[in-house]
Amino acid sequence: MKVILNKDYSTLGEEGDVKDVAKGYARNFLFPRGIALPYTQGMIKIIEGRRAEIEARKEQKRKDAMGLKEKLANLELSITMPAGANGKLYGAVTNQTIADELAKNGFQIERKRIELAGSGFKNTGKYKAVIKLYENQSTEISVVIIGQEIKAETHEPKPAPARRKRGENREEHEAKDAVQETAPVENTSESAVEQPS
Repeated sequence: MKVILNKDYSTLGEEGDVKDVAKGYARNFLFPRGIALPYTQGMIKIIEGRRAEIEARKEQKRKDAMGLKEKLANLELSITMPAGANGKLYGAVTNQTIADELAKNGFQIERKRIELAGSGFKNTGKYKAVIKLYENQSTEISVVIIGQEIKAETHEPKPAPARRKRGENREEHEAKDAVQETAPVENTSESAVEQPS
């Protein structure tokens, strides 16, 4: 089924584009949300009437993309990640990690627009990431991954539990411990009265 996009939609295209989609997708999702309009002669005339306005918005997006490209061209992102002594990261730097780091630097870029070699960077070092801008424009940024060694925590060894004598069951062992805890302490002071011998 042919539809005309009424607004930009990242997975389909831009306002004014004609797309072929499944009927159910159009009727149940695109039309109710105002994302697309049916491909009819009446709708074509309406979109053609807005063509100059649509082209002006596209031109503005091109200019914005060029400005963003210039700003990103000199950008070098430094990302600190936990790593082992050999430089291997505990985890990986993904396009989401780079999108978060770009956001900290004031650039709101969707992770889908960031391309990395492979499934991500898994070692420390210097890498390149490609950022798709508008239409066929893209730019490369440098990503430096710095490893942060994690020191192993040392735990105090727990004292070994008291050993039971052979043949002694748990209840007897616990009873002996209880008797030892409640036994009165002998008075060893000099003021203690001596018993006659």
